[in-house]
Amino acid sequence: MNTAAIESIAQSMYEGNAIPYLGPGVLSLGGTCDQLPGSHSALVGHLTAKSSVPYKIRTNLTAAAQFIENFKHRKTVSRAMTEAFGAESQPTELHKLFMGIPRLPLVVHAWYDDLPQKALRGRASWGMVQGVSQAEHYGNWVHYFDAEGTQATAGATEKPGPWKTLLYQPLGSVWPANNFLVSDSDFVEVLTEIDIQTPIPESVQRLRKGRNFLFLGCRFSTQLERLFARQIIKRSSEKHWAVLPEEPTRNEVRFLAKYNIERIAMPLEEFVRIFQQKQVVNLAA
Repeated sequence: MNTAAIESIAQSMYEGNAIPYLGPGVLSLGGTCDQLPGSHSALVGHLTAKSSVPYKIRTNLTAAAQFIENFKHRKTVSRAMTEAFGAESQPTELHKLFMGIPRLPLVVHAWYDDLPQKALRGRASWGMVQGVSQAEHYGNWVHYFDAEGTQATAGATEKPGPWKTLLYQPLGSVWPANNFLVSDSDFVEVLTEIDIQTPIPESVQRLRKGRNFLFLGCRFSTQLERLFARQIIKRSSEKHWAVLPEEPTRNEVRFLAKYNIERIAMPLEEFVRIFQQKQVVNLAA
């Protein structure tokens, strides 16, 4: 069953009809987790190692970030996030493989590192759109940047230019401007509007229409993870896939079924190896 699904994914990717959706679990490949936080628990551990927070929220990323923001200023949160993701690290084989797909209109990257940007640097005509915090950029939901990291002008916020590939980072990213949505208040602002799609860029809404999503390194065990995924794939195709080697929780099972997301039950390393073989066949055809 997995082989047939991967063949369908590879064909959809080759035709430019599938969108990679990368989560923090992607960093588990190639030992990257040794350099960058590759999970919510690893990241909150980094934040709480720098600032003392109450015991009951020490494992809750958004609550811990909010406590630090309230009592030690937003700049302390931003500085800690920048330190957490500032290590010099290289893209994994998964990043290189998917960022090298010839027809790649849109990539969603729901974590804070800059490895997709690094993997895209050999590609012609690409740019970024990143979520920004209302605490730091009141009145703005996103900022656009070109491949060199230069922010687009205000008049170009929804028409950034003739980019062939758009990298969408709804939570922000360490590069190029250290934008992070991480605290409770960051997400409250977004969640009050996300159901009517206001925080999701028009360019993303346009590019997702009729396309499939492939979730890689993602879990849907928390309400926040499920909500972001649901709103980002809204009005796209009716068929999606998720590489999920771990046994899903009951909430995840319900989520996958409700949104017709087929589970690929294999390790990411194995999926990458098989997908690469299928992709080579498509390119040679």
